[in-house]
Amino acid sequence: MTVMKNNLAALVIGAILFSACQPQPAETDVMPEDLEGKRAMLQEKKKELQELTATINELEEGIAELDPNSTLNQGPVVRVAPLVRQNFSRYVEVQGQVEADDRVAATAEVAGRLVSVTVEEGDRVKKGQLLATLDLEQINKQMAEIQTSLDLARDVYNRQSRLWEQNIGSEIQYLEAKNNVERLEKSLETLEFQLTKSKVYAPISGVVDVVNLKGGELASPGAPIVTILNTGRLQVAADLPENYLQNIGYGDQVKIEYPALNIEQTGRVSLIGSTIDASNRTFKVEVNVPNTRGMLKPNLLAIMLVKDYEEEDVVVVPLNLVQQEVGGKNFVMVVEQQDGETFARKRYVTTGESYDGTIIVESGLSGTETIITEGARGLADGDPIRIREIKQEAANG
Repeated sequence: MTVMKNNLAALVIGAILFSACQPQPAETDVMPEDLEGKRAMLQEKKKELQELTATINELEEGIAELDPNSTLNQGPVVRVAPLVRQNFSRYVEVQGQVEADDRVAATAEVAGRLVSVTVEEGDRVKKGQLLATLDLEQINKQMAEIQTSLDLARDVYNRQSRLWEQNIGSEIQYLEAKNNVERLEKSLETLEFQLTKSKVYAPISGVVDVVNLKGGELASPGAPIVTILNTGRLQVAADLPENYLQNIGYGDQVKIEYPALNIEQTGRVSLIGSTIDASNRTFKVEVNVPNTRGMLKPNLLAIMLVKDYEEEDVVVVPLNLVQQEVGGKNFVMVVEQQDGETFARKRYVTTGESYDGTIIVESGLSGTETIITEGARGLADGDPIRIREIKQEAANG
């Protein structure tokens, strides 16, 4: 016991010497007038407070170990944090997926065999870029045949025209010869136009999603050769339950989370379904989302968070700090200082809406209290407590 007292005395003397050796505040240590000076002094004082708090904690622990009868050993150790009033929002989470707004197929306008396809799946293309070339030899042969017929038709027409000028032959023969020339000229003009369609170009800019046909295969009008996806214009689509119909509107901003990418972004509602699905009582909602980094892919799983409740300037506490008595009354434990002693006090509260581990306290707390965040379980009203550390952040995290 004598050794313990000697150690205690040495510890106390060391603390006194430590305090005596600390630099005393200069007389010129006055409050600065400018903003930067105030900020610098605030940081300096916070640092000094942290160092002093650490020293006090070490002394308290040492005294408590050496002197079991010390008042520092009275009451359990707790952690606390100040309450603040803030805005509260609650969201409903709905699973959806990423969809592409532009998905266009590049097709041939004429039938022909593909000579080559110049792109592969995953390639980025620009609007107007060459995608494929068609072999239109068959059209060249048709043009040669029609050109031969046209030459003959023109010769017949010229002869018939000269006879008609001499009042020889019938008018119907003259008109038939003229019509035959004009018909063949139109047919030749159509084939010449088709010949210009031997090349297929990208209708939009984007990424090649699917190469539908390869070189050597036959292409027909309207059949896709390459499918292009515009990943720069994406939206998240989800089916929202009909009871949230009044909570969302066109242009509203909502949160979007992508679990696979571990990122979150915001977007605005671009479409609200005009009908309710009778099978599951939901309506469709689409939200435009940016894809600046190119990480979003069509069909990617997304979580849409739609705000369904909001309240401003309220007291919000972590849900796990609200305890309940056997009789059903809710309460939280707060800190009270009296005559230099620290006690735990029970405050009965009325709670409201909750979300994401937090809950609104409608009555019982003003928002200026210091709440016990750790060690509150098992405390009774008026129990002495020891505060080990005061967290700088608010009680609701």
